[in-house]
This record gives sequence, C-alpha cells and structure tokens, in this order.
Amino acid sequence: MTGKLYVVGLGPGNASQLTPEAEEAVRNASDVFGYGPYIDRIPERAGQQKHASDNRQEIQRAEEALRAATDGKTVAVVSGGDPGVFGMAAAVCEALEKSPGQWRQVDIAIIPGVSAMMAVAARVGAPLGHDFCAISLSDNLKPWSTVERRLELAATAGFVIALYNPISRARPWQLDHAFEKLRGVLPGTTPVVFGRAVGRPDERIAITQLAQAQGGNTDMATCVIIGSAETRLVERPGTTPLVYTPRGTSRPAA
Repeated sequence: MTGKLYVVGLGPGNASQLTPEAEEAVRNASDVFGYGPYIDRIPERAGQQKHASDNRQEIQRAEEALRAATDGKTVAVVSGGDPGVFGMAAAVCEALEKSPGQWRQVDIAIIPGVSAMMAVAARVGAPLGHDFCAISLSDNLKPWSTVERRLELAATAGFVIALYNPISRARPWQLDHAFEKLRGVLPGTTPVVFGRAVGRPDERIAITQLAQAQGGNTDMATCVIIGSAETRLVERPGTTPLVYTPRGTSRPAA
C-alpha cells in the first residue's frame, strides 16, 4: 500500500503567511524533504524525520520522497513560496515521469503557497495589477541566450517581469546584464522593485528606476519586479509611494 506525498509551499518565510492547508500537510508528515534553509523553518515535531539537501538536488530529493511514499509513508516535500513557481512541484512531476511504475500510484497533493512575487508586490502596491510574467535568471537548466531573449520579448510585449534567482556567487553578473538588456526596450523611468526576505526579520524593500537599477545589493533571497512602460508611482507625502500597473493599457505593444 502506498502512502501520501504532499508538495508544499511554505510561503515567503513569515509564519503568518503559511496557509492552514500547508501547515496541516507538514504537521501530518512523518518525513519532510527539502532544501536546508526551508527545512529549518519547520518546527521540531516528535517522531518526524527531516531530510535536508542542497538546492541543486531537486530531482534526487523528489525521488527520495517518492520512494518513501511508495513504502507507505506520509511525506512532505517543501518549497519556499509556491511549489509550482520554480519550486519542487515540477521536479516531482519530472521524477514521476521517469519513474518506476509503482511510483505513479502514489497519492500526490500539491499545496499552494504565497509566492515571493506576490509578497513583494503587496509590500509596494500593485505592480502585478495587469499582465505579468515570471522569469528565472538562473542558467543552470537553460542557456543564458534563452534568458536574454525571453526578457526582451516579455518587455516588448508589455509584461511586468518578476525575476527569480537574480544572482548568486557563481553568476554575480547576470542581473546587471538583464537590466542592460531591458534598458534597450523600456524607458529609464520604469519602476524597479527589489524585495528581499519579505516577512522575515531581515526584510529589505527598495524602489528605484531602471536607469539607476544595479544588482550589487541583491542575493538569492531577493525577488526583483520590473515594471512595464505602463507601470507608475503614486507619490504620497510623508510616506513611501505606491507602485502599480493600471488594469488597462493605453498603447499597443511594439
């Protein structure tokens, strides 16, 4: 008899942003698999086993979880944010597609969570108020030329762009290259929002313009939102402005 596999989104990191459904799934699991920093967010529970792994071991993690569920355990695989947005849901599906037949009998439930782009957007207003897309700047699983092409096409089409995995020690240059590529398409006054660790004690939010945007103070805990040509700031005396993208568009895409 097979067990149960939950793929759970833990949200941005604040316990109040963890959904009751996600909290229940993690609480009921006998085994929890995930990237180390995400595992560290989960309170210790008697009898529950935690299996931490490196952030580049997604497929191995998914396979171990599926194997445990096939053995009859109730298992949770955790992701930060939402598991379907550059998270473990796709890795579990990929492992399942290549899996032994018995793995496909596992009862799988994907539990959504608050994604980083939603949390960052909520802090500053409504930059995702009209059409938007999410792009990972990581070139671990796709060539950098593909990333650049997608950035250019998305900006040209008028999408607000949420950037995930904007920078790392191995690729400290890519975010600045992305900004440079986008300056060739978007006005220099386009709002850019940097949201780091939203909801956690080390949260940091910054708003600038594309012409001045730099990647130097960014890390993997940061989600960057780049407005479209329609995105604007609403100034508010004595407090921070609101960033929003109108629900309609005033000009056709190029």
